[in-house]
Amino acid sequence: MLFLIYISSGLFLGWSLGANDAANVFGTAVGSKMVSFKKAALIASIFVILGAVFQGRGGAETLNSLGMVDALAGGFTVSLCAAFVVFIMTKKGLPVSTTQAVVGAIMGWSFFTGHQADYSVLATIVSTWIISPILGMIFSSLLFLLVRYILCKSKIHVIKLDYYIRIGLIIVGAFGAYSLGANNIANVMGVFTSVAPEIILDFGITQLDGMQLLFLLGGIAIAVGIYTYGNKVMQTVGDGILSLTPEAAIVVVLSQGLVLFIFSSAGLSNLFVSIGLPPIPLVPVSSSQVVVGSVLGIGIVKGAREIRINTLGNIALGWITTPLLSGFLTYFLLFFMQNVFRLEVTSTKVTQQIINQNDIITKSTFSTINLVLPMLLIISILIIVGLVYYVLNQKKIKSNSDKELIAQQNEYFDAQKKLNKLEIIAVQSENNLLNAKLEAKRKEFIDIALNLTEQRHFLEQVIEQIDFIKSSVESKVTESQLRNLANLLRQRMTFSSEKEAFYVQVEQIHKDFRMKLETNFTELSDLDKKLAILIRLNLSTKEMATLLGISPKSVEVSRYRLKKKIGLGKDDNLIHFINNL
Repeated sequence: MLFLIYISSGLFLGWSLGANDAANVFGTAVGSKMVSFKKAALIASIFVILGAVFQGRGGAETLNSLGMVDALAGGFTVSLCAAFVVFIMTKKGLPVSTTQAVVGAIMGWSFFTGHQADYSVLATIVSTWIISPILGMIFSSLLFLLVRYILCKSKIHVIKLDYYIRIGLIIVGAFGAYSLGANNIANVMGVFTSVAPEIILDFGITQLDGMQLLFLLGGIAIAVGIYTYGNKVMQTVGDGILSLTPEAAIVVVLSQGLVLFIFSSAGLSNLFVSIGLPPIPLVPVSSSQVVVGSVLGIGIVKGAREIRINTLGNIALGWITTPLLSGFLTYFLLFFMQNVFRLEVTSTKVTQQIINQNDIITKSTFSTINLVLPMLLIISILIIVGLVYYVLNQKKIKSNSDKELIAQQNEYFDAQKKLNKLEIIAVQSENNLLNAKLEAKRKEFIDIALNLTEQRHFLEQVIEQIDFIKSSVESKVTESQLRNLANLLRQRMTFSSEKEAFYVQVEQIHKDFRMKLETNFTELSDLDKKLAILIRLNLSTKEMATLLGISPKSVEVSRYRLKKKIGLGKDDNLIHFINNL
């Protein structure tokens, strides 16, 4: 039980890493809206645990050789301080390096306990803080150019491309999560490997030793961190430095996975040695640094103008302050753990030497410490209270400012809404007026058509009477006169000028409709166009016959031919089609 309490700080660190570093595996995918956060978190959690358990030993051994934390209390303090620093940076939404926090905490432990740190290992680890983002930048630049070339040559349909990119993001995300677990589990449980329980559990298909069980617990803690707090950092990495396209997102995830895999693969390191090259150092590198470097690589290819310098500066500041803050915090917390709580922060032999030295110092300065320590505690409390007050006051000011801004935005939206309503009312009024004018014109045309029909009907009656007189009168003179009268009336019945004026006015009102007819149906005759306009006016067959100067039967035939030319079927409604054209 005591062992679990001590490694709880490591689990807290794993949670912080999941919220910060592990989130970067799918940060670009989530930031570009190609993969949902829940799906990304599930895939990352599964594969980060697999990578931690089955390939996490190499980086943990390297980190442990930097400064072997040989006591549970010391390991607890180192992990707690590193986790606290990462947690603070995560709250700020900055993708800091968990590796830097852990290394800074280990160096703080080494300085306090008097252990000699392996500076060659420290130099190797620090060099990867520079090399890893550069490698990410190189990989992402080359991969982005390759992907862009392939897309230009293949000309894949946009729907298929979207599907392929989503699948690709899931695959490379799983690979990146596996590499992250293999590489960064050393940050979570590396300080506890020297005190790992000597047990082996047989699960049938595989066996796990004590170190792998520690890595399993750490991997689960990382997964919890991804789910509970990873979304904010995903958004910062995915869209805070540079707005990423889906193609760029898959390149960044793949670049990050490759760099982490390189620094955690013992097989690849042995391959380099076998061909006469220097071995690849198996060290935990920062996924945050690699992702930022990868995003910068794409930004350089696309044009450096797109890079957001302010966000980049904040991230760089977090990288610099993380190891320093973690080291100082660890040093002072170890003092309280050893002198206040009387816990062993290193092995018994070394601890006894330190205690003897401390006893000598204590005897000579006991009274001074009794005076200084309360004063330091009071000053620390005052500083903490002041910081809390300052933070709360800043939040209050920001909250008031946000409320004022929201109130102004609401007023603007209300005014815009009222303006939109007034515009809609004005448009509706204008449409109603136009509809009224159009209806008045339509009635006017119908009245003209009815008038022409009535006149034709009257004159037909006159002709019938004349024909009757003509048939009953014997005189050739009378017959000739009556014939001339009938011809004159027939000429009058053409109503050429009236019909011409009628069509001029109708076509003026319906010029857009006639233009659509001429554009869409080029084979229509002038008679067909006139018939279509009369149908649009909703005139009867007899009225259309009068205006066209043909018989009602001929109107029906013309309607049938018009329907065929337009391309309507037997069951299609000609009137409905013309009214909706």
